[in-house]
Amino acid sequence: MDVRSLFAAQKYSATKPATQAEPIVQSPAAEVARSFEQTLQSAEALSQSAMVQDADPHALVQALAQSELAVETVVTVRNKVVEAYNEILRMPV
Repeated sequence: MDVRSLFAAQKYSATKPATQAEPIVQSPAAEVARSFEQTLQSAEALSQSAMVQDADPHALVQALAQSELAVETVVTVRNKVVEAYNEILRMPV
């Protein structure tokens, strides 16, 4: 074995990286998407438990209403984005 390669490997492992990793900043869109996903997952879990007669009917109706509202909100936002995109396309250059 070459002593120089062992010494180089030891020095390499002891060095610190030249740059520090920046913390990941969550965008508001990512938080909204995560909230939407959680709402749908909780509604799905509650509806599955209702199928086996383990869930409260009032909680089921509330979860379904929340998921319906979340879907309507996402569709409305999508429509606004598409409308804005089409408006940008119609602008003269």
